[in-house]
Amino acid sequence: MLPLAELELGPRADYDPSVPAPLVSVSVDLDAIACYHRIHALDEVPDGEARFAILRRALPRLGELFAKHGIRATLFAVGRDLEEDAEGARILADLAKAGHEIASHSYSHLYDLVRRPREEMAAEIDRAHAAIAAVAGRAPVGFRAPGYEISAGLIDLLCERGYRYDSSTFPAIPYYLAKAAVMAAMRLSGRKSSSILGSARVLGAPCAPYRPAAGAPYRRGDLPIVELPITVTPGLRLHVIGTTLVISPEWLRRRLAASALGTKHFNLELHGIDLADGEADGILAALARRQPDLRVPLARKRAALERTLGEAQAAGARFLTLAEAATEFAH
Repeated sequence: MLPLAELELGPRADYDPSVPAPLVSVSVDLDAIACYHRIHALDEVPDGEARFAILRRALPRLGELFAKHGIRATLFAVGRDLEEDAEGARILADLAKAGHEIASHSYSHLYDLVRRPREEMAAEIDRAHAAIAAVAGRAPVGFRAPGYEISAGLIDLLCERGYRYDSSTFPAIPYYLAKAAVMAAMRLSGRKSSSILGSARVLGAPCAPYRPAAGAPYRRGDLPIVELPITVTPGLRLHVIGTTLVISPEWLRRRLAASALGTKHFNLELHGIDLADGEADGILAALARRQPDLRVPLARKRAALERTLGEAQAAGARFLTLAEAATEFAH
């Protein structure tokens, strides 16, 4: 990986200094391949290369992408994966040393975490906290919930532990409706996803960073934690995440990226699977049939992310880790 210090990056010639620089944060959810099997209710269990494909294969590709663009990203790690995969933990530790932020994505990545007893939610936060601190060399200050599902109780636990931010709110109307339709179709066919459909209140949540209200995480308030929503476009609230960008035709990808760059904070959420190679990484064909991004060639996916980051740099974007963004929006 090219050290960040060796990169000499500057705005392109078409950058207009009279326009306020967009604030951009890039984060990656490091969900293991097994998480996607649970979502799609697949009986097959990933093994061999696929079991550790995200940390061992996709994460280094993402690291190279970020180094090329001089970006320090926020990587949301699952605590148990770090304990079970020493090689993947070493890769993540190297990225932490390179300046990337390592944040918490819970210990076991339970999609129904918010429906578990308070003690179990607390244990999921605390065990992940310890596992990530041991690998990264510093304790996480940010959290992203599995499946983007939060609750007042979960936010309270994060506040009690001094977390500076949460970045789980995803107020994307088409995403929510599509998820509801897919889960309903699965139930009709006798298959049950491990994912859950959370409260529709998320669709009315603020799209810009905010402090949540006590007892109402999707409303503005004065809790001592900053919520950094995942970016959606103004108006239609279309989701602008890595999966959307890599599967969209080029004209749509460019429009989505341009719209996101016009928001107060472009919180670009990626997943490790966005740079997974279905065939080379040993991922089972059954999953590829249900995950459209796995049917997109790796080179095309990489190019789509490259262009998106290049367009942000052309606009003079200021890149922040989510911890830095939380500081920026704390006041």
